[in-house]
Amino acid sequence: MKVFLLYTGSGVMVILTSHASIQDPELLHKLVAKGIDKFVAHEIPFGLAKERYGGHFEVVSRDLSETDDLRMLDYNGVRAFHLFRFDELGKPLFQEASAGSHVAQAVQKA
Repeated sequence: MKVFLLYTGSGVMVILTSHASIQDPELLHKLVAKGIDKFVAHEIPFGLAKERYGGHFEVVSRDLSETDDLRMLDYNGVRAFHLFRFDELGKPLFQEASAGSHVAQAVQKA
C-alpha cells in the first residue's frame, strides 16, 4: 500500500491506495472521476503515516481491497498539511489534465 499527500484545487488531502504509483492510469482515472484532475503529490512513508494517524489508519487500511483500492485517509487539509514536515515527504510529482481535456498527464519536474 502507498500513502500520498495531494495538494489539489480544493485543498490538501491524504489518500491510501493499493496502487504502486500515483501515476498508475487506473488510479488517475479514479481521481479524475472524483474531480481531482490537477494536483501535486508527495509520497508519505507508509510507517510514518501509520504512526501519525494511529487507530484511524488501521480502520481505513483494513477496508482497502482489490476492488476498492482508493481510500481517503484525511480530507482535513489543515491537519494533513501540519502532520508531516516537508523533509519527510517524497519528491513532488505534478499531475494535470491536458488543456481542454480531463485526462490527467504526468508532469515531473526536477
